[in-house]
Amino acid sequence: MLKVAVPNKGALSDGAVKLLTESGFRCQRYGRELVVTDSSNDMEFLFLRPRDVAIYVGNGIIDLGITGRDLAADSGAKVTELMPLEFGRSRFCFAAPKELNLTSVKELDGKRIACSYPQLLKSKLDELGLNCPVVRLDGAVELSVKLGIADAVADVVESGSTLKEAGLAILGDPMLHSEAVLIAGNSACGDNPAAKKMMARMKGVIVAGSYVMVEYDIRRDSLEAACRITPGIEAPTIAPLSNPDWVAVKAMIRKNEVNNIMDELYAIGGRGIFITEIRACRM
Repeated sequence: MLKVAVPNKGALSDGAVKLLTESGFRCQRYGRELVVTDSSNDMEFLFLRPRDVAIYVGNGIIDLGITGRDLAADSGAKVTELMPLEFGRSRFCFAAPKELNLTSVKELDGKRIACSYPQLLKSKLDELGLNCPVVRLDGAVELSVKLGIADAVADVVESGSTLKEAGLAILGDPMLHSEAVLIAGNSACGDNPAAKKMMARMKGVIVAGSYVMVEYDIRRDSLEAACRITPGIEAPTIAPLSNPDWVAVKAMIRKNEVNNIMDELYAIGGRGIFITEIRACRM
């Protein structure tokens, strides 16, 4: 039975459970269960603290895990990233008080930096050749400067609004671009048949989230132009209608291009244009 670690709370947990459920796995909890067994897929989902997932996976106790790239890196565990999962995106950045008007990360040398990811931060400080005392905190890092226990912070940022509210400004480029990832103790774990099935299903759901299906009717003399607008993955599906001058067309298109494509199709005579969501696919 394949054992998979899943975050037990927060946005990472919500995203992981949603993705796994849409991929056809039974992992939904109805209370505070620590283990959910999916007998039909021969899998066991173990709900752990997000920070602990990589440690269990890296020690070979659990086969696969879903956690943040930042959390996996900070854990120090020897794990392999098998695939990004495209949710829980964030940036790990330095930030300092706006009034200091710092222009370079190098200007942080010697300053106290508060952080909830000490290993990740120390690694970056060593890379930059900076000697900065690290103040380890478990949360509310952005308040550390105001409370006088740090001179700057290194924190995971989504929109950056929380830092701005605390009077801090992001300094330099992100140290790490993070998101939810599927990890294993080593790349060979990804060759397990159950793991390969799981990854194929999840990839199908992730890809499907970027596409929709467009269907429309078009005159035959405009079909070539229509196919240039909606080429599909390999080619669009074309079916005859009762009126021999018209055909029905179906094709996958990128979700972020829907409105432009509908405008273009209508402009060349497309009618009965409608869009359908895609829950999963195999490309």
